[in-house]
Amino acid sequence: MHFVYMVKCADNTLYTGYTNDLQKRIKAHNEGQGAKYTKARRPVTLVYAETFDNKSDALKREYAIKQLSRQEKDRLVASFKTP
Repeated sequence: MHFVYMVKCADNTLYTGYTNDLQKRIKAHNEGQGAKYTKARRPVTLVYAETFDNKSDALKREYAIKQLSRQEKDRLVASFKTP
């Protein structure tokens, strides 16, 4: 299973990433061991996630989300329903 996710950082910025272990990655971001971008912006909160069966589809989706404007990302987050 592969995940594309978006977190909202403490300074209200959004970060998009890819992982195959979502819980581990979120924990790493909050412990300062995630991406350089989120180290100084902790804590992070998961605001969006999608699952994929293969890595290539997940990476394509991650790239597409990174190309969105802030307003489009906000709409995507607003449409996300936590299970």
